[in-house]
Amino acid sequence: MSNPKAVVVGYGFAGKCFHSYLVGLAPNLDLHGIASRDPETRKRAESERGCRTYESLEQVLDDPTVDLVVLATPNYVHADQAVQALEAGKHVVSDKVMALNLADCDHMIAAAERSGKMLTVFQNRRWDGDYLTLRQAMDDGLMGDLRWAEMAWQGFGAWGGWRGQKDKGGGKLYDLGAHLIDQLVMLFPQRIESVYAKLHYDLPATDTESQALVVVNFAGGATGICDTSSLAAISKPRFHAFGTGGTFMKHGLDPQEKAMIAADIDSAVEDPAHYATWSNGKETRTLTPVPGRWRNFYENVGDAIVGRAEPAVTLPSVRRAIGVIDAAFRSADTGQVIPVDFPAL
Repeated sequence: MSNPKAVVVGYGFAGKCFHSYLVGLAPNLDLHGIASRDPETRKRAESERGCRTYESLEQVLDDPTVDLVVLATPNYVHADQAVQALEAGKHVVSDKVMALNLADCDHMIAAAERSGKMLTVFQNRRWDGDYLTLRQAMDDGLMGDLRWAEMAWQGFGAWGGWRGQKDKGGGKLYDLGAHLIDQLVMLFPQRIESVYAKLHYDLPATDTESQALVVVNFAGGATGICDTSSLAAISKPRFHAFGTGGTFMKHGLDPQEKAMIAADIDSAVEDPAHYATWSNGKETRTLTPVPGRWRNFYENVGDAIVGRAEPAVTLPSVRRAIGVIDAAFRSADTGQVIPVDFPAL
């Protein structure tokens, strides 16, 4: 059986450095093509990836040899493009953020159910080394009952282009926050009961938020916090987790992105200065990191398309995360805690 043929729609930073690169590494997928409206971009993609190119999503969908459509496009078009591709009989990977609100998320899920095709979301940071190290600490009993987890992803200055436009799904909460909230709702599989958010808009160059704090309340009283910022020249810890058995703290970012941009993701090695620390008040340990492996995502996609595996990033899990983001923006607009009822995983 031949490998499923994938086409990446969009060849900006995400399409080039993340999706087409990782699809090209997967032994069970073929990078069949790149779609871009720009002739110069298509010429560059042909040279860099050695595959064919398409002028539009419609041209991709008209090609019966294409099995998988990967949406490396701006956030605000993911929902419509995913539905269009699913209705054309293609499997779909959407970049995060999957959708800008819960209604669009549900529209995408319904289209996948009608089509019988796979829909999944590029939540590659479920294979970040720091996240996996915290999961290992939990599995080893070091955390006891995890009760409170704070995640931060911060920087200084506003983004430009569509990422600096609120109506196009710009801003760090939709971008980096989509990763943090996804990790939170995986760490806490309990039912989600309410969401509160406080957003600041302090940067005149953009109408996206300068700071976002999202508090997620889970059944049984556990709390998850997502903190994204464009005002943080000095960042908080990436992870700070508190359990009845101990505390986990981790600074710095997973090294895979930097290595991937250099086209050598397998060279990624965690800086020992950024190893996680665990303590229970009597003993303090530096934890050996669990190596991250973003390759896993597209290898799983290839297996899922041919029926050898279930998608690792399931629709019920991503719906919980989109529901939290949707509620966070409503909370910020109203100043109220938003009651929700998203089922346990």
